[in-house]
Amino acid sequence: MTVDVTRHKDTGVAVVTLDRPHRHNALDQETITELRTAWREFRHDDTVRAVVLTGAGDRAFCTGIDRGLDVPQPPSPYSMDDPLLTVGPKANDLWKPVIAAVNGMACGGAFYLLGEAEFVVADEHATFFDPHTTYGMVSAYESVYLAQRMPPGEVARLALMGSAERMSARRAYETGLVSEVTAPGAALAAAVRCAETVAAHPTEAVQGTVRAVWAATEAARERAFAQAPHLIALGNLPPERQAGLFNSRSAGKFRTR
Repeated sequence: MTVDVTRHKDTGVAVVTLDRPHRHNALDQETITELRTAWREFRHDDTVRAVVLTGAGDRAFCTGIDRGLDVPQPPSPYSMDDPLLTVGPKANDLWKPVIAAVNGMACGGAFYLLGEAEFVVADEHATFFDPHTTYGMVSAYESVYLAQRMPPGEVARLALMGSAERMSARRAYETGLVSEVTAPGAALAAAVRCAETVAAHPTEAVQGTVRAVWAATEAARERAFAQAPHLIALGNLPPERQAGLFNSRSAGKFRTR
């Protein structure tokens, strides 16, 4: 098991933990499948009225898709398979509120998950970045999700700077990506407290509100997503060149703001 699900039936809160700390909680096929299963099970579980999503350990919330995951692509230039498009709660028709508790790094494909959470609580030491451009890849879906929460200029800087710069939890709070910054190690407890409060409210009203907030940006997101496969197909380097850039990276050469 790579995803731990703990249900607290007395409070109506479930805590979902990405449990691959040795891989910075990167998403492999097993993790993706287990997340999808969890979201869909929550739809039918009346004991779960709110969910907290976090990552095991203190080094990373999630670093996106695991570099070791092979995703075969169809030969047609008009088709693209992206396993992360169905990894989040909204993609699995779950309208119970999800609160993300970020500890350590959150980058790349992690934004598929953060983008489908109602709001984000982050440890003071958490950092956010998107390494796609550094490794010759288009930041398409990630940037769309970020643009639902942050000013376009901040999204552009985060995506274009790649792995050279990390956004601090404080800066993420200032730009709207994060709703609360906690002391180191306290994000999970703070997110659980919020989830317990929400879970105590009538669930029909809560889920309707979640759906209403999502609807406010849904049309723009869908239109942007329709462009993403073409931008990726045009802009991504061949996989072998991406791998070469990744393998030649220098550790620790980045600045935090």
